[in-house]
Amino acid sequence: MSYDNNNIFAKILRGEIPCKKIYEDEFVLSFHDISPQKKIHALVIPKGKYIDLDDFNNKASPEEIVGFFKGVSKVASKLGISINEGNGYRTLSNIGENGGQEVPHLHFHLFGGEKIGKMVE
Repeated sequence: MSYDNNNIFAKILRGEIPCKKIYEDEFVLSFHDISPQKKIHALVIPKGKYIDLDDFNNKASPEEIVGFFKGVSKVASKLGISINEGNGYRTLSNIGENGGQEVPHLHFHLFGGEKIGKMVE
């Protein structure tokens, strides 16, 4: 599968679709999910064109990989849900059809601000 430049996250990165931004740096953009599933529900996406975690790990530079995962932690801290600021959170990345991926751009969901519950139902 090749990267789809017209996916919704690509359009958000280009500024064609607005988002409620939480954090941005050279590697990531984070924003609130438009249909939150928990009290706090944020998305963290890399700025590069990566379909999923496998694509990212195979093609991203070491700096992008470190920058992305540090970005996830920075967002959790900004939201007050990291272990240092809160009581923890869950990250989730759906990969491929069987994993339930809906947007073909790597993204991590961050859930927090309350007990999250079962991992899989």
